[in-house]
Amino acid sequence: MEKIAIVGGGLVGGLLSVYLAKRGYEIHVFDWRPDIRKMKIVQGKSINLALSDRGWLGLKMAGIAEQISPVALPMYGRLMHDTKGELTYQPYGKENQAIYSVSRGLLNQSLIHCAADFERVHFHFEHRCTDFNLDDNTLVFQTPDGQNTIGPFARILGTDGAFSAIRNRMMRLDRFEYSQRYLSHGYKELEIPPMPDGSHQLRKDCLHIWPRGEFMMIALPNPDGSFTCTLFMGYDTTPGFNNIQSNEEIISFFSRYFPDIMPLMPELVDDFNNHPTSSLVMVQCAPWHYRDQALILGDAAHAIVPFYGQGMNCGFEDCRVLNELLDQYNDDWDVVMKEFFRIRKPAADAILELALRNYIEMRDKTADPSFLLQKKIEAAFSAKHPDLWNPLYSQVTFSHIPYNEALDNGNRQEDIMKGIMAMPEIESKWNSPEIEKIILDKIKS
Repeated sequence: MEKIAIVGGGLVGGLLSVYLAKRGYEIHVFDWRPDIRKMKIVQGKSINLALSDRGWLGLKMAGIAEQISPVALPMYGRLMHDTKGELTYQPYGKENQAIYSVSRGLLNQSLIHCAADFERVHFHFEHRCTDFNLDDNTLVFQTPDGQNTIGPFARILGTDGAFSAIRNRMMRLDRFEYSQRYLSHGYKELEIPPMPDGSHQLRKDCLHIWPRGEFMMIALPNPDGSFTCTLFMGYDTTPGFNNIQSNEEIISFFSRYFPDIMPLMPELVDDFNNHPTSSLVMVQCAPWHYRDQALILGDAAHAIVPFYGQGMNCGFEDCRVLNELLDQYNDDWDVVMKEFFRIRKPAADAILELALRNYIEMRDKTADPSFLLQKKIEAAFSAKHPDLWNPLYSQVTFSHIPYNEALDNGNRQEDIMKGIMAMPEIESKWNSPEIEKIILDKIKS
């Protein structure tokens, strides 16, 4: 039985260990944290996640979707809040299509419980990887007892996040390409507590957005009746995180830009002062493997910003695709690693581009009547011609089309819609046979 080391016991590492255990491998999962199953999950340090069809398929193919369902709440659309408290609802897809709000911590706990059910999966907590040896596939860890070298392993799989130790070792190899960028905006997590009876203070079946042009806030529901809110904003802009210092400035900022939410957040000032302002990093690199010995997946290979809600879903899709390739090539890891990189690298680059675009859409365009009209036109046309037009958001969120193909399709659709939106009196004739025919002609041409 081959021994495989998975460095990183987060979401991707947890799911990957289930897939590989089912294939008969002996799995050793190493994580720098204490055992998260024994920890109380504390809000304020991590953006809530949106689990969509790609992620669910990864869980279903691993046979653990039912175990995850209890920690997931469906959200059927966006609910935009303007500065006057008026609301605009935009469904995400067709009727009953939803994305699901999940707490990163609760999901991580569930995945580790699922993996630990296999006798051949062994977890090693408080093991911080500092290096690995490419000659004999041993790993070096810093533990509470000091420095330890463990191995050798037949394979080393790095699922240890955006600041991956496995990737850092691979970066010393000849011709390894790497880039790291930070968004000029950061984020801070806040909370809307539940009502005294445990119910939600806002609609719990949608993702709430407060679009404010250069910044925004979102809120996702939790099973306990609370909402996890995330404020995305520049560091040195006006307003910006570095320019809001005093309690008075915090109250003034929220009173001006988020007046409808102020009464719902009794701990706002304390949360703002005590919760960290975190950065948003993007990572691109190549190749993702070294021979047939080491492979990086998830954020270790392709960290993205969270504005399409696809970081976790992309990582789960990594696990599913890797498992399918192992099926296809009879566990020939040399072929599988090369094919995995060839297939997934273009997809990862595409979802990064889509996520950056979606930040502008969420913080700015969702408050634009022209943008909302365009989405209505697309939805109406798609309902009549589903074989000819699948909106970009649906391709990314409710399908399994490779991200790079979805991006290409979306670019073509956007070119068509630019012409439609520029037509005179489009506001009054948007749902007319004339507009339908023009779109059909553009598609055919």
